[in-house]
Amino acid sequence: MTKEKSMHTILQVIPALVTGGVERGTVETTAALVKAGFRAIVASSGGPMVREIEAVGGTHIKLPLASKNPLTIYTNIKRLRRVIRENTIDLVHVCSRAPAWSTWQAAKQTGVPFVTSFHSAYGAGSKIKRLYNSAMAKGALVIAVSNFVAEYATRTYGITQNIMRVIPRGVDIDAFDPQKIDPARIEALRLAWKVQAPMPVILLPGRLTRWKGHWVLIHALARLNRRDFMCVIVGGGKDSRYGHELAQEIEKAGLEKNVALFDTCRDMPAAYCLADCVVVPSTRPEGFGRVVIEAQAMGAPVIAANHGGARETVIQGKTGWLTPVGDAESLAETVDSILSMTPAERQASAVRAIAHIRTNFTTEAMTSKTLAVYRELLKIR
Repeated sequence: MTKEKSMHTILQVIPALVTGGVERGTVETTAALVKAGFRAIVASSGGPMVREIEAVGGTHIKLPLASKNPLTIYTNIKRLRRVIRENTIDLVHVCSRAPAWSTWQAAKQTGVPFVTSFHSAYGAGSKIKRLYNSAMAKGALVIAVSNFVAEYATRTYGITQNIMRVIPRGVDIDAFDPQKIDPARIEALRLAWKVQAPMPVILLPGRLTRWKGHWVLIHALARLNRRDFMCVIVGGGKDSRYGHELAQEIEKAGLEKNVALFDTCRDMPAAYCLADCVVVPSTRPEGFGRVVIEAQAMGAPVIAANHGGARETVIQGKTGWLTPVGDAESLAETVDSILSMTPAERQASAVRAIAHIRTNFTTEAMTSKTLAVYRELLKIR
């Protein structure tokens, strides 16, 4: 990526830098901006990933942007306006609804181009919710993370095709490369999760929220005519009310020896290497679904619910499998068939999945297209 002839300053605005796909994309875009010769600033309410922003050469400004309090949102207009002027910002990109109204007004009042990113098909069941979401449709250019999200945004908010840009999320194929994973990392996870070799591992990564479909997987596993497996459900919220409900459901299904809940995993590439099957049974459509492409990048067999972004990232029966939403019986059959694959079948599937991701869903492709959006608006300006 060549250096820009003159340094432009880009401000990305998100609620916080704790964890998640939006936050990861912000770090990756920051790194690409710095590499291309831009000055990259991120405004958020802070979090552990601030260190990553600074490590790749970005600057972080702490503001109360995670707040949904109307007074704070209004006050943030003045705060962001000051940030834009004091740092000579050339373009502002907001990646979440919470700070979108403040950011839009600050950009409008300072005459700076405003870009938004739709990361999901946001629920719009009421007029108030629809109005709240509509700030994301106010960008001079609007980025959608999948065709599914782009179609939703166009249909729901009337965004015209000439300002819509579809940019799929990407995988860092250097970090998510099965050939670069030290076996000691895999063994460390095996010990931490108390998995006895050579017991097959079924992995469900994702926050412990109801729509992630954990219960669908539990009901599917209960239908299996085998108990020679270990299912690891990993994601924050183990001690939440929903986490306790899941634990009770696991016990009710007689799977307490086969299913375990763990908090966030810090080494997901190794986790995918350990997994014999990765499951994403979300009952609500994922806007994109990073887990689905990460698993394929590592050559791990992945099953996803047949809706949302997964339809665009999985080639059915070749790089992964899609099952009907909420269908525990179909999921059980697919899990069983994957656990019964021969080594040759597993290897062939892995080769296809890895090639698919490296061709279509890399971090480099995602950030290059994002920077192209910035350049497009800077030229207009």
